[in-house]
Amino acid sequence: MKQIGIVVIGRNEGERLRRCLLSVLDKATKIIYVDSGSTDDSVAIAKSLSANVVELDLSIPFTAARARNAGVKRLLEINPDVEYIQFVDGDCEIIPRWLEDAQQELKLRPNAAIVCGRLRERFPEFSLYNRLCDLEWNTSVGEMKTCGGIIMMRVTALQQVGGFNPELIAGEEPELCVRLRSLGWTIWRIPQEMAYHDAQMLHFRQWWKRCIRGGHAYAEGAWLHGKPPEYHWVRENLSIAFWGLFFPLFVLILALLTHGWGLILFGLYLLLIYRIYRGKRKEGLNYQDAFFYGLFCVLSKFPQVYGQLKFYLGRLVKRKSGLIEYRA
Repeated sequence: MKQIGIVVIGRNEGERLRRCLLSVLDKATKIIYVDSGSTDDSVAIAKSLSANVVELDLSIPFTAARARNAGVKRLLEINPDVEYIQFVDGDCEIIPRWLEDAQQELKLRPNAAIVCGRLRERFPEFSLYNRLCDLEWNTSVGEMKTCGGIIMMRVTALQQVGGFNPELIAGEEPELCVRLRSLGWTIWRIPQEMAYHDAQMLHFRQWWKRCIRGGHAYAEGAWLHGKPPEYHWVRENLSIAFWGLFFPLFVLILALLTHGWGLILFGLYLLLIYRIYRGKRKEGLNYQDAFFYGLFCVLSKFPQVYGQLKFYLGRLVKRKSGLIEYRA
């Protein structure tokens, strides 16, 4: 598989990075590791495994998009004949045969820019939040509108759209997909196992911060591509704003006017949880997973709306948001 190059990005991943690099060692033309200011031994680990290391300039704000662009640039400098790039985060491990399966899919679909597969949480039993990640990543198979960060991509497609948007602190992959699809490229998810992810999300506050980042990404994505014909993430933004801000404010105001009786309307959140629960049960989830998935989907509206407001306030005062990291 000498037509494939690997771009790994990370920051303070330590032994997770070692497992990541070992999972792709000797399976591609070149492995590039892009480090975003690690203070642990990540750089030393990467060098010990013969990865080509790019250390980003500390004076410029870090983003995953910026790191991926830097990795692509170095990869093509070393080997300009690479046809496909496997992007992987330093907390993930590529599953055996994935590179071969993804490359074959791209060869079969000449208009496909991106192929992804089933991403699994390495330790879903460690916490409820790890388990929620695993459920979140189990999306449908077939042609997709967007994808996550663990993907194999056709180099010519990436070059045609000018790479990732380095200004985005989150949601850079879906934004890239919008630009790719506008030029006629397609994005596919196949049923093959792709990678294991080690979220290490063990506490509620980590989940909360991850949701804030998600809300920020939804808001910025809609700001960039919310106009017709794409309407990128407009519906998601309206849902977050309604359930996370406007509806609870309306209920509280109504409660003041009705001596508390208006609080009954908060019961609609229970109906929303049930609706999501029922949908997940039809997809085959067990009772417990379906319930917690529905519950946390509804709860996520509140940190997400905070992320939205953070983005819009930043636009108002012309100040860019910094990275929102849920893991120390």
